[in-house]
Amino acid sequence: MPERDTGAQERVLRALLALLLLGVAVGLGRFLLVPRRAIGLGAMVSDRLPESGVTNPVTAVLLDFRGYDTLLEIAVLTATLVGVWALGIAPPVRQPASNAVLRELDRIILPIVPLTAGYLLWIGASGTGGAFQAGAVLAAGGVLNVLAGHRSPRMLGGGSGRLQIVIGLAVFLGVGVGLAIVGRGFLDYPRSGGPALMLAIELVATLSIGAILFGLFLGGRVEPEQARDDDDGATDPDDSGRAR
Repeated sequence: MPERDTGAQERVLRALLALLLLGVAVGLGRFLLVPRRAIGLGAMVSDRLPESGVTNPVTAVLLDFRGYDTLLEIAVLTATLVGVWALGIAPPVRQPASNAVLRELDRIILPIVPLTAGYLLWIGASGTGGAFQAGAVLAAGGVLNVLAGHRSPRMLGGGSGRLQIVIGLAVFLGVGVGLAIVGRGFLDYPRSGGPALMLAIELVATLSIGAILFGLFLGGRVEPEQARDDDDGATDPDDSGRAR
């Protein structure tokens, strides 16, 4: 009798799973039936692009036409890291076994990381790039540095690291409030100084995004004492490799 009940339950579960997959397939099929020439806002963005002061429509939308959305995205990232920090101190970074490939990759790539991030930030005004891409590159450089056996967590320890995390959101809000105080709307950039303001926002947002993503990788807050201990206990990867 129990075997029959088990078989009946399996058939019911399979039937429910089949219905669920069928619903997902129908939903995906509806997207496939959308006409290729869907009506969008591309023409409107192109018409208003000269007012933004930049030539890349994506940057114009993210920082000018829909600046509220980008501000909230940075606020969500900052709040996420604060939530992770509230869970406790970051666990000790477990140094991987000596890996000559990672060490050499870190030695070659790490000096190029800030240059690549700077290029992505600058090109964002006219092409594909921007603060989020540049910040992701900075965070990836920090992750690679840790995997290569270095003690990068000390970068987020102390007041300077915390300042780097919140400066993006603070400057974004400050620019918006400042524009409202002088008689313009919140994040309503003037045509003459708008590009410079957007570049300043993207610059500090790059630093904050990179620090936040790297902090999420660490999985907890880095206390100043912990950062100093990591710094004092750091050893050269080559020495540790020879010791093994």
